Amino acid sequence: MLPRNTNFWKKLRGRRANIVRLSSYNRNMRRCLLFLLLSCLVSTKLYASDLAFDLSGPKVDVHVKRGEVTLPIGEVPNLLPGDRLWIHPDLPESQSAHFVLVVAFLRGPTNPPPPEWFTRVETWTPEVRSEGVFVTVPAEAQQALIFLAPETGGDFNTLRGAVRGRPGSFVRAAQDLQAASWDRMRVEAYLAEVKVTSQTDLKSLKEHAEMSARSLGIKLNQQCFDKPIDQQAPCLAANPEGLVMDDANAQSLVAQLANGSTLDLMNAISSSSMAGGGAYSPYVGAVVDTAKIFSSMHTAHFQYIPALALPMADTLNLRLNTPPSFRNPKSVVVVALPPLGPARPEPLHPVNPADRFCAQKPGLVLPAEGAPLAFASQIAHDLVLHIEPQAGSGDSPVDLPLKADPAKGGLVQVHPVSTLPNGDLTGVLRGKWGFDDWEGPRYSLHAPQSGKWSLEDGDQSALVVGREDTLHFEGDSTLCVDRVEKLAASGNSLRLTWKSPRPELLEVSVPMRNASPGPVTLQISQFGLKQPDKLVLKAYAEAASLDRMTLNAGDTVALLKGTRLDEVAKAELEGIALTPAHLSRVQGSDQLALNASASTASLDPTKPYFANVQLRDGRKLKVPVTVDPPRPQVSLLSKGTQDGSAATPSPVTLGSPDDLPVNGRLVFFLKSSVPANFPRDEKVEVAAADGSFRTVLSLADGSLMLEDAKTAMGSVEPLARFGSSAFGPVRVRALSADGTAGDWLPLGTLVRVPAFRDLRCLHAVAKPCTLTGMNLFLAVSIAATSDFGNAADVPPDFTGTQLSVPHPVNGVLYLKLRDAPETVQTLTLPVTPMAQPESKPIAPQVQQLVAPPEASGTQPAAPVSAPAAAPGTQPATASPAATATKPGA
Repeated sequence: MLPRNTNFWKKLRGRRANIVRLSSYNRNMRRCLLFLLLSCLVSTKLYASDLAFDLSGPKVDVHVKRGEVTLPIGEVPNLLPGDRLWIHPDLPESQSAHFVLVVAFLRGPTNPPPPEWFTRVETWTPEVRSEGVFVTVPAEAQQALIFLAPETGGDFNTLRGAVRGRPGSFVRAAQDLQAASWDRMRVEAYLAEVKVTSQTDLKSLKEHAEMSARSLGIKLNQQCFDKPIDQQAPCLAANPEGLVMDDANAQSLVAQLANGSTLDLMNAISSSSMAGGGAYSPYVGAVVDTAKIFSSMHTAHFQYIPALALPMADTLNLRLNTPPSFRNPKSVVVVALPPLGPARPEPLHPVNPADRFCAQKPGLVLPAEGAPLAFASQIAHDLVLHIEPQAGSGDSPVDLPLKADPAKGGLVQVHPVSTLPNGDLTGVLRGKWGFDDWEGPRYSLHAPQSGKWSLEDGDQSALVVGREDTLHFEGDSTLCVDRVEKLAASGNSLRLTWKSPRPELLEVSVPMRNASPGPVTLQISQFGLKQPDKLVLKAYAEAASLDRMTLNAGDTVALLKGTRLDEVAKAELEGIALTPAHLSRVQGSDQLALNASASTASLDPTKPYFANVQLRDGRKLKVPVTVDPPRPQVSLLSKGTQDGSAATPSPVTLGSPDDLPVNGRLVFFLKSSVPANFPRDEKVEVAAADGSFRTVLSLADGSLMLEDAKTAMGSVEPLARFGSSAFGPVRVRALSADGTAGDWLPLGTLVRVPAFRDLRCLHAVAKPCTLTGMNLFLAVSIAATSDFGNAADVPPDFTGTQLSVPHPVNGVLYLKLRDAPETVQTLTLPVTPMAQPESKPIAPQVQQLVAPPEASGTQPAAPVSAPAAAPGTQPATASPAATATKPGA
């Protein structure tokens, strides 16, 4: 039994009301948060696209001294407590507004720095202009910032109070600005390479851009290379803010503002184009974070604007995204110095660790990737390739100066190498990462030695005059081979073509067509060696060596095998003259085809023969001849096609007797001439001219049937034998029982025909008709006249079952098939009348829009309806419309 106490029910109603208000409050809060996130992202898009860091700000010179070593700021990746900074504002002499430079050190987000960690520098004083100022990094400092603010009363105290009051905000700003500055340096280096290459060597723009993108970690737009060459550079430089890859700062604001499903929503929204996804990938964290931080600290006198610091040598070049204001609220430029803490060098590694390189090759490039800052900045400096000699060689180590070149995709030699220890070597990259020693990847190198090349034993007599020969030389390595030359008696040299099938093998092509027998001198030049290796070879005048001549009785071509057959001038066999036709080389020997001037059918395969061969120099040789039994020879008497007994006759009449429908039954008659009667074990091969499909007919399977002793009828159903993808020219030949093949005879062209079903037309001749069927894409075009005027073209990717075609003349249409587009075919289908579609009346609401006659003073216009298209079709256009939707439409 529920209580009847009135207070109980009042309390219950009150709790329900509170629950309803709380649920409504939560819904409103979620809507407000979503609106805030969308507004933030949209504003970020506008900020990123309209206010990029493209304004040049003031310059500040900075040196860092650690111990006894002083480095310019461009070579400093980090600061440590105790470092002594020399800071010199590089402002012009004509600077009218006085700037106060404040150097501030922070010690974490929850520990405000003491007042003495702030140094005020009056940049307009003569002492600062000429000498600069020295600042020492405090012992517990964790971040460092520089502020540039217009001089006003209380400026220093106001700024110091803002930093000490909210240290966490400035710690976050310092981290984001430093990361964004380094990413911006990568973008600047990439854009500089694209600009230089586009102005000096436009043809190599693609190669240099790809190398730079790999070295600097830049997202390359490959579609730019599909544009005309003069438009590629502007395309590659477009949207520079979205080029940097793998930016961790891009998710910082989202992780701070949201979590759970809201974070997933933010990630989805921020990747969209509306929210600026990719528009500011390297800087979005710094831009949004610092904008959020600094906007909350605006006062009537100051506003904080971020600046990216791009160090070059000893100068910090500042880039701003907002023009500074010298009126209230005045702008305070915030600049991040390198982070405090141990240096963390990036992991540079070879592109392919298995590659080997010639150590003395001019312009040697050692491909490397994985450390974008090593290519975009001067943080990695004093780089050398340290080469240790082989143990026990007695040679001294060698250091080769290197520099990082993003356009070449790796480390490049600064100076040519004079001498190195011979043989295989290992080089390791050494240098400085800021103040610290740095060791990078290792590379396998090779230094050449003289006198290591020799001609292979199998090529000792391979140099023959009168043709181009290929020689093979063995050595320790081909990595350092510069060129191979043939020396003439006059002292001139001819550069030869060479390649390296294996690291220790050199394959050289030597032209000897116009040479004379005798000594031939070749020289092999290698990088790093002053003198080339010279090899003296002997050229021979090789006479033709004849092995055997073969042919089948009745053949018009005989085949001669041997060596040096290019010297053959002519031959003669049993009074039949043979002339050279084609020379080829198969498995180390020459094969020469000889055309016969008369019939060879009289040659007896059971008798031995010898042919007389005359060389170009007049010498005459004899060669044995093998005469094989004659090849089967047949002639094509007739051909035709038949419809199957159960097949519906096709409405298409083919316009050429050479067009053979693939869905029909192909019938042809062959008459044997060699042998005189058609052997019962002889077969017939039917195949495509390109060899893509074939079949063999025989008496045994019933596909061949003898009409008489000399004539056989062949029948084949192409669709069953070859499938629905068979089309194009086909040919036929006879095969003897032992597999000897006769000559090919052209049979015709297989064509595929669409399965037309019906043709529906309106009574008006001017209106198009609707043609239905399957596989309509097999037709190229359909017209009402044989000259194909105003024809309806069928796209090659047409997937529909209906076509809008011209009205037939006397019930006949003309078409061209895709498998035989040069032939005009005829399509005859009964025309099915279609009723004229009724015009729909104008809707009442549309008629109400017409002013009544009383208001306009004119008679109302009669409603007009557009003519309707035939049912089931689309209006006729330049190409037929498909009822099915094309993929990707």
